[in-house]
Amino acid sequence: MKTLKLKHKMRFVSLLLTLLLVVMMAVPMMPGISMAAQPTVDLGTTESFAVLAGSAITNTGPTTINGDVGMHPGTAFTGQANVTMNGALHLTDAVASGAKDDLVTAYNDAAGRTPVTRISTELGGTTLTPGTYDSASGTFGITGTLTLDAQGDPDGIFVFKTASTLITASASSVSLINGAQSCHVFWQVGSSATLGTNSTFVGHIFALTSITATTGAKVQGQLLARNGAVTLDTNTITNELCAAITPPPVVVTPPVVVTPPVVVTPPVVVTPPVVVTPPVVVTPPVVVTPPVVVTPPVVVTPPVVVTPPVVVTPPVVVTPPVVVTAPGVVTTTVTGGQLPKTATPWYNVLLAGAALMLLGAVGWKSRKRYE
Repeated sequence: MKTLKLKHKMRFVSLLLTLLLVVMMAVPMMPGISMAAQPTVDLGTTESFAVLAGSAITNTGPTTINGDVGMHPGTAFTGQANVTMNGALHLTDAVASGAKDDLVTAYNDAAGRTPVTRISTELGGTTLTPGTYDSASGTFGITGTLTLDAQGDPDGIFVFKTASTLITASASSVSLINGAQSCHVFWQVGSSATLGTNSTFVGHIFALTSITATTGAKVQGQLLARNGAVTLDTNTITNELCAAITPPPVVVTPPVVVTPPVVVTPPVVVTPPVVVTPPVVVTPPVVVTPPVVVTPPVVVTPPVVVTPPVVVTPPVVVTPPVVVTAPGVVTTTVTGGQLPKTATPWYNVLLAGAALMLLGAVGWKSRKRYE
């Protein structure tokens, strides 16, 4: 049973992986899907130019150009008197020549961008996210509004590649939302580009041949024609350089206000429990010293005063009876028939008795004292 369940699980996992691969392969073909971030197209020295032509520049009506104007190798700038230029003019000089070389590099960079998402020719009414796009017909047209959504990424790059033409209808527009910038929108055109009357266009146009901005057309970006002419008619062209939008992300610093939690110091008031010292008053039991008063029994020395009984010597006063005169000596009593005074005087016996009584009393008192 376990092996059967394991086989079922393995089949399920393999099926999921297959479906995932299919979805991943299909995603690049779906318009409007955000693609991997890519670097911007390097403009080189063309970056400061609002208009750059190969053969000629022609203007009709009051036109305002915010940015440099250049031409190489052509020299004809027709209608220049009606142009208000907020930038430098470079006609067939070294600066214009270098800019043309950098234009070729930028054109080839945009033309070679991959991966490419193929979409319909008509861009009006669609919303696209950063990526590289082309069309099966080799042309692009805008009727209505094309919306470019950077999805919050100000560095999102949009590249549109056409093998032939780019044509926008009258009153058409390109709208930028969610951080999209005109300086990050590039149009690589294989032949010529035409901007409709009173249209609003956004991005850098790299045209192999020529560019025509009809009456009232407004451009946020560049009109750069490699070989042909740039034709203007009462237009406003503003070359907007990319703003250094890198600082905003630094606003990520506020979260550093994570310092408050450091107020975790209060718990250090864990010191009170250190008042665990009282139990150390376990010292009293050390008053076990009193029993050491076991020394008194050492007063066992008194019985050594057993010496008094040695005062048994008094009985030696038995010497008086020695008054027994030598044997054989028959004495005659001259006392008129009275016996001679041979007895021990009474006071001697009295003294001896008193002495014995005194010694006995002293011995008894000593014994009573040490018992």
